[in-house]
Amino acid sequence: MSIDVVREGRVALVTVNRPEVLNALSTDHLDELHSELLDLSRDTSVGAVVLTGAGDRAFIAGADIAELATKTPLEARAYGELGQEIAHRLETMRKPTIAAVNGYALGGGCEMALACDIRLCSPKAQFGQPEVNLGIMPGWGATQRLARTTSLGFAKEILLTGRMVSADEALQRGLVQAIVEPDELVPRALALAAEIAAKSPVAVAYTKEATNRALHGDLGANFVHEADLFAILFSTEDAKEGLNAFTEKRPPRFIGR
Repeated sequence: MSIDVVREGRVALVTVNRPEVLNALSTDHLDELHSELLDLSRDTSVGAVVLTGAGDRAFIAGADIAELATKTPLEARAYGELGQEIAHRLETMRKPTIAAVNGYALGGGCEMALACDIRLCSPKAQFGQPEVNLGIMPGWGATQRLARTTSLGFAKEILLTGRMVSADEALQRGLVQAIVEPDELVPRALALAAEIAAKSPVAVAYTKEATNRALHGDLGANFVHEADLFAILFSTEDAKEGLNAFTEKRPPRFIGR
């Protein structure tokens, strides 16, 4: 298995385990990652997911270039759609996803990190979309998510030059939320995931859903959607429990419904 999944309480740690090739993803490994994420998205015992890479050199160094070079246009289209589907799963599953970027996050690796809700990285992390150097372009969502995560001008510079971005610059640009020492990176990500997973799963899911609409769609319609979700939560047992626990000055006991 090249994708390892370890459960710690209500948190699942997903590790791409191909350090000998900097955790690059071939079609077979993408299929495996997609299957694992689909299972986790359906598992109600999991409240949050952390994604990282094995070893100390790379998060995910992108696509398997040797395999990519052999693809026909139709095969490349299918490969791109599969990568987009996995990124979409990370972005839209009802539980939060956190990327712990421990090294190179290049090409598809940067795109997988961008699809996560929160990104933490080590000081030696480097981000980039070097596809233009190979005569191709990103295919797993970078042309959209990088601009929405940072800024349009910065995204175009990175996409058009193919240059790499250091951890410090990534933090400055809003590409990551924090820089964490290597030995503390995964534990910090797991602790953050556990903190969120302790909240009401329904409230977390609806909050993520509403926030995902923030940078696209009609603003007025997004406010209406937020109000609808806010109202629906008042029909849940978790909302009753959370409000009562606050007034009774005790910790809430959420059950996810």
